[in-house]
Amino acid sequence: MNFLSRFHLNFFSEDRHLYQSLCEILGFRPGNFSVYKMALRHKSAATEMKNGVKNSNERLEYLGDAILGAVVAEYLFKKFPYKEEGFLTEMRSKMVSRVSLNNLSQKIGLDVLLETPDISSAGKSVFGNAFEALVGAIYLDKGFPTAKKFIIQRIIKYHIDMDLLESTETNFKSKIINWGQRERKVVAFELMEEVQEKGRKLMKVRVTIDGVEYASASDFNKRKAEQTAAEEACKLMRL
Repeated sequence: MNFLSRFHLNFFSEDRHLYQSLCEILGFRPGNFSVYKMALRHKSAATEMKNGVKNSNERLEYLGDAILGAVVAEYLFKKFPYKEEGFLTEMRSKMVSRVSLNNLSQKIGLDVLLETPDISSAGKSVFGNAFEALVGAIYLDKGFPTAKKFIIQRIIKYHIDMDLLESTETNFKSKIINWGQRERKVVAFELMEEVQEKGRKLMKVRVTIDGVEYASASDFNKRKAEQTAAEEACKLMRL
């Protein structure tokens, strides 16, 4: 950390606390501290910069999602050398699902570090999004090898039970569709709207049963939005 960073941290207790907390979570000292601060800043707490883009964690979330997906895919490929593609895809989906990432984020303590005016109105994926943004920040600050080491050594090794995960049902879309087939119900996922946000499409989908809406969700990834909506519908129906 350079002199200006030390000077800044000495005078602002909030930054000093955040820096120390990040050191414990990451297992190393952040270099570019500002990128980690942005990773933990929800759009509701962001301000607009000169180029018109808000200094929130949304762009880092996009980057972290790609890095996390690549690391998890390679990890599973090596861990299960005799498993077919379908199994690997299912396991990866479980590991990077909104539910899993939200839980991981809270396990390592990101929930108490997140910068947002009102956490209750920030959305159900806010913690998982922050986790992905943190991975993006690590990649920008330290490179791919460090990001990979963090994901495998500090997350997968200590916080994910692979045997339990293998036997856990987290594909809520498949679950509710299979239920519909057994019960002779028509389960459908519909794209309600697409909103352009800073060059990205925010998609809102809903799940209906026999034409009645049970749940809806929004995400920049249609598949993730469908899974979240399906999860909510499963909870309502206690499946």
